[in-house]
Amino acid sequence: MRRILATLVLCGCWAAAPADTMVPDHPAEQVSDHVYVIHGPTEYPTPENRGFINNPAFVVTADAVVVLDPGSSVHIGEMVLRQIARVTDKPVSHVFITHVHGDHWLGNQAIQDAYPEAEILAHPEMIRRAHAGEADAWLALMSRLTGGATDATEAVVPAVELVDGQELTVGGITFRVHLTEHAHTKTDAMIEVVEDGLIALGDNGLYGRIARMDDGSFRGNIAALERALSLELDHYLPGHGRTAGPEAASEYLEYLRRVYAAAAAGIEEGMQYYEVKEVLRPRMAAWADWPGFEEEFGRHVSLASLEAEQAAFE
Repeated sequence: MRRILATLVLCGCWAAAPADTMVPDHPAEQVSDHVYVIHGPTEYPTPENRGFINNPAFVVTADAVVVLDPGSSVHIGEMVLRQIARVTDKPVSHVFITHVHGDHWLGNQAIQDAYPEAEILAHPEMIRRAHAGEADAWLALMSRLTGGATDATEAVVPAVELVDGQELTVGGITFRVHLTEHAHTKTDAMIEVVEDGLIALGDNGLYGRIARMDDGSFRGNIAALERALSLELDHYLPGHGRTAGPEAASEYLEYLRRVYAAAAAGIEEGMQYYEVKEVLRPRMAAWADWPGFEEEFGRHVSLASLEAEQAAFE
């Protein structure tokens, strides 16, 4: 967590000036029969975006609404509730959280305030880490990056642990849980909306944006996306970027594969990570204009090289 904060400060993403806390409405787009997505901008948190950068989603069932990743502040969570109210007057009964990074779940407070009986569910390790200090660290980080726009937010940590493979049915809609041991983080849950042929990838999958991998495993993230694609669904909802067909998972999967394969080959040939980076860079043109590429590519090669070196001794 300290590495994340330090890197964002150095890259010029630190914001000290006070920011307006009001989050403008962002329209919810219906992407399948029951699922609506509020696509956030593919950028870092700033005072201007008030920390809204992820893809909150909600599923309207026959009885209630199920929310996926309500965003990074109480104000963003309130904006999500306003979009839900434009679609339905049904109550929120459940909230699924995809991983521990606060830009995805600190909006829980707004949901709990409006619907105190709603169950909030997450990977057991996400719950443990949030209680162990990551919740407070993310509250501080989001406040600093947005110049105070996320202030007044309290961390409402999920209370219900998910189990890999479990199914939860709400109002005739089945939610199937896919947990990973170590992918984008060690806390990832992908949520399949069975009847809609849709899966929420969390930050295991991004589309048009490059993710940080400081907490991640390239091999594990590759395996998670391969698992998601093996389901052969119609809709893939990334943690950041546009919802689309399988390409919303497969393009980022190919990025991760190329980085890790080059790193592993470099380890075998005795190359330094910066040599691997220079050899690989011409083959990465398809992702060069994705936000985050310039900030993360070199670091990804370094992290993948460390992982490949460790794997060589397993």
